[in-house]
Amino acid sequence: MKKFWKWKNQTVLNQETQEPIQERTLFLNGTIAEESWFDDDVTPQVFKEELCSGSGDITVWINSPGGDCVAAAQIYNMLMDYPGNVTVKIDGIAASAASVIAMAGTRVLVSPVSMMMIHNPATVAFGDTAEMEKAISMLSEVKESIINAYEIKTGLSRAKLSHLMDAETWMDAHSAVELGFADDILKRAAEDAEAEENLAVAGAPMMFSRAAVTNSLMDKLATKCRIQKQPEETGRSVDSLMERLNLIKQHL
Repeated sequence: MKKFWKWKNQTVLNQETQEPIQERTLFLNGTIAEESWFDDDVTPQVFKEELCSGSGDITVWINSPGGDCVAAAQIYNMLMDYPGNVTVKIDGIAASAASVIAMAGTRVLVSPVSMMMIHNPATVAFGDTAEMEKAISMLSEVKESIINAYEIKTGLSRAKLSHLMDAETWMDAHSAVELGFADDILKRAAEDAEAEENLAVAGAPMMFSRAAVTNSLMDKLATKCRIQKQPEETGRSVDSLMERLNLIKQHL
């Protein structure tokens, strides 16, 4: 079994009570479940046992392009059901299924240089029209279940979330916070108020979709490849040139 997660447990001193506490950190790196969790009881059970092997608050670091939506759904449910606080920190990318897991955080923090991406679920199917219709229906239901997680966290309407998924929306840290997918941006502990204000002014939100980029590119190509009207000739006609040539011959 290839694990895509890793735990790090250490004992630290509580700065307020000066009592030793266990600090639990979960790292989710790479593809979520390269071997699908579908119809698999072993892998989810191992993850759950490790999650419940300790107590107290946990921190989840995510840097993943996504993966299996079934695995993401189970991890999301396990983290939501965990009795302690779950702080999610995105230090690289939380795309596709990984963005669903991020929604389980009691608090979601994003690095200033991280990205989030949401899009429609996809699958591979074969068979006749009936099988294709079943696949389409299944994807529609999967999309609705994903929207459930996004809606709980962001408070956005289902129509808005569906539109963002249709467009395959990429968000920088500021856009993720503005749309409600994240609660705040990671900063240095000693950063003063003036630095935070400067960061807020300098960092304009950035969000784009594949559909918008494609349409913009096609418009530019259409403009670039359009045949330009040939300029009208302003020189002399052939007949005029022949008349002048004959006139010159008469004087030779």
